[in-house]
Amino acid sequence: MTPTLTADRPDRTADRRRRAVRDRRRPARRSRTALPSTGPDAPDGPDGPLAVDPDAERSVRARREPMAVFALRSDDQYLVDTDGGSYVVDVGSDTCTCPDYGIRHRRCKHLRRVDMEIGIGRVPAPGERVAACAVCGTGVFVPARESGAFLCGDHRPAVGSFVRDREADKLLVVTGVTTTRADEYRTRDGTRISDYETNADYGDHEPVVEAVYVGNAVRSPGPLDVSGRRRYGFPASRLRRLAPNERPHTPVIGV
Repeated sequence: MTPTLTADRPDRTADRRRRAVRDRRRPARRSRTALPSTGPDAPDGPDGPLAVDPDAERSVRARREPMAVFALRSDDQYLVDTDGGSYVVDVGSDTCTCPDYGIRHRRCKHLRRVDMEIGIGRVPAPGERVAACAVCGTGVFVPARESGAFLCGDHRPAVGSFVRDREADKLLVVTGVTTTRADEYRTRDGTRISDYETNADYGDHEPVVEAVYVGNAVRSPGPLDVSGRRRYGFPASRLRRLAPNERPHTPVIGV
């Protein structure tokens, strides 16, 4: 079942995929915008539209006034760019460098806006950073101090889910999703996942997904126990997630 190796295969495909992901990682310049007061972006909690707040006017201004929020390298700090200037908000100490906070020492519209944007997922929360999905380049929030390759929700299969191998057209069960790149992950014999000929069309920079082939076991009665099956590693995009009507209804154990 181990694929034949090609010692000197060209890596032009992987180079193209790297360039594509690199281009997607370049952040677009964010313009200042207001937040909708209704709909899915309306935040809940102390600064939500239905909150009882003696400084409710500042919450309204935080939503309505055009602002752009950027996470800074410090875990708790954010830059808020407004028509009137740019200010640094520290959510850890609940402070802001704006004149309003300097005079009142209470929650200003900039602090409120940062909380709102964290709550609706527009900016990473403290302790998180933005990384690019290794398959499509979409931004995804990950732990700030964690390194490696990452996947967005559309390309990260759930552990225990069924997927299909694009090369062998066979069914597998996912047993693990790593952050190790295909050109760094090695099999038992020391071979890198990216060196297998059958992985030539998939990115060397992609994280490795671990899975087991299930064969005809899904046709047997009872749950599918994968605990004793050999686990293989694949570049993430080689495994295709299944549509609801394609998924076996067999319960999986032993992952």
